[in-house]
Amino acid sequence: MANNGDVKFFTAEGIKKMEEELDYLRSVKRGEVAEKIKVARSFGDLSENAEYDEARKEQAFMEGRIMELETTLSNAQVIREDDLNNDVVNVGSTVTVFNETRNKRQVYSLVGSSEADPFKGKISQDSPIGAELLGRHVGETVQVTVPAGVHTLRIENIARS
Repeated sequence: MANNGDVKFFTAEGIKKMEEELDYLRSVKRGEVAEKIKVARSFGDLSENAEYDEARKEQAFMEGRIMELETTLSNAQVIREDDLNNDVVNVGSTVTVFNETRNKRQVYSLVGSSEADPFKGKISQDSPIGAELLGRHVGETVQVTVPAGVHTLRIENIARS
């Protein structure tokens, strides 16, 4: 399952989380921010109105996030469990590697970029480790440059997440 162009792969859970966030921003947060702007305008002179400036910044950030989510969702492809096999690392795979540099076994779940949570072992397909593991097979060894230096990882097992 190759990643071509702007298409990004996500688990069904990741798509659902993005859709929920988008719905919240559109249906709740927009109204809250509009109300903040309305209240701040009532304070008078907008040129020296910190509350108004802050509310406008919040609105710009929120609208940017809405656009980002809309774009991501329009280019998203859901990884179906039926599409996964345990022969090759894909988004949706759980990969056990032996880190030869640290002499330590590690387990990673490869997920879409918006689902990443390194503290829970969920790494993005776009992260240095995720990108190196993608498309690899059990027994392969990869070298990955991370902030702590170059690590050598040997793939021991591939399973469905």
